[in-house]
Amino acid sequence: MTDLTWIHAALTSARPQVVAALLRYFRNLDTAEEAFQEACLRALKTWPANGPPRDPSSWLIMVGRNSAIDAARRQSKQQPLPADDLISNLDDAEAALADQLDGAGYRDDILRLLFICCHPELPATQQIAMALRVVCGLSVAQIARAFLVSESAMEQRITRAKARIGKAEVPFEVPGAVERSERLAAVAGTIYLIFNEGYSASGDTISDRGALCDEGIRLARLLLRLFPSEPEIMGLTALMLLQHARAAARFDGEGAIILLEDQDRSLWNRRQIHEGLAMLDKAIRHRRPGAYQIQAAIAGLHANAKTFDQTDWAQIEALYASLEVVQPSPVVSLNRAVALSKVRGPQAALDMIEPLAARLSGYFYFFGLKGHLLKQLGRVDDAREAFNHAISLANSTAEAAHIRNQLDRLMKDNSLAENHKIKKN
Repeated sequence: MTDLTWIHAALTSARPQVVAALLRYFRNLDTAEEAFQEACLRALKTWPANGPPRDPSSWLIMVGRNSAIDAARRQSKQQPLPADDLISNLDDAEAALADQLDGAGYRDDILRLLFICCHPELPATQQIAMALRVVCGLSVAQIARAFLVSESAMEQRITRAKARIGKAEVPFEVPGAVERSERLAAVAGTIYLIFNEGYSASGDTISDRGALCDEGIRLARLLLRLFPSEPEIMGLTALMLLQHARAAARFDGEGAIILLEDQDRSLWNRRQIHEGLAMLDKAIRHRRPGAYQIQAAIAGLHANAKTFDQTDWAQIEALYASLEVVQPSPVVSLNRAVALSKVRGPQAALDMIEPLAARLSGYFYFFGLKGHLLKQLGRVDDAREAFNHAISLANSTAEAAHIRNQLDRLMKDNSLAENHKIKKN
């Protein structure tokens, strides 16, 4: 329980609660982040020797707060922070703080921080990027990947957002009902990106990032309590439940990716599927369709199919066509092409994705799908080129290994076909 892997996981999962609480206390974003980093350094120093605290978040908040106070005191030449042994043990002081900072308080702080990051003073893209960086602690590279932009562009975007918040003197207070409604779409988008960062973590990183899926679902449930009659928040929650229900079947024991068609559906979480479908049905009854509801409906069709061959691809393709109207995106079109390939064949799908090449030139899944379609069409050399490009863009060893397997299979099948042709002649 004291190895570095566990400590890293504990610090990652505690970050939203700790930064949010420190921000509420100090009312300064830079101070809160610096205090959290200092608390993490103390944890890496003391936890291996003293054992993990009963409540890591409370410990980090207390140490981070004391560290920031000490920094202010040093500037005023006042008393220094107490020695490590006075703040890193598991005595009653920590227990008292834990009583004050219960689970409900944590949740309120995280949601407050999300609404602050989604302040209307910031452009929508900066709002979500700020929330992912500050609330979740995602790296600039991870956020850039989610937005399909370069790391340098995303770094500038986040820097400008912080500067703008400071210049505008954004109040670090819980926004009122009207302000919450105005920021709802950005907060919902951020929660889904939080979930998706964990969902897309594969093989070598899933143990560290998987908790983000649970955090995204938890935040969506809390948001639904604030907006109980908002069908898009119902759709968002349903979507995440339906996607997360497949978690146990998405990777094998070695961390390798298992495609949807090869997944053991008995491993899918039926309780989450039933809850997600019920919530989707409730959202649809409001007759106010939106992007999350459409995506949840697609996930629901996958969940209801007893086998891969029984999947209603025609309906899925139609839903993606609707999603393109509501929320146009090259990634949405790419996903529609997958469904189209099942309905009208690989050539129709290839024709659909070719115009997306420029916008998705740095996107792993574009070249993975292109290689797969070219392979089906028997265009071996073109497929090999696409697969090699996909490998160069892989975000994890599991993604790279999956495409290498596809490439090896392509070359093996081609070799067998050539040998058969020679023998026949």
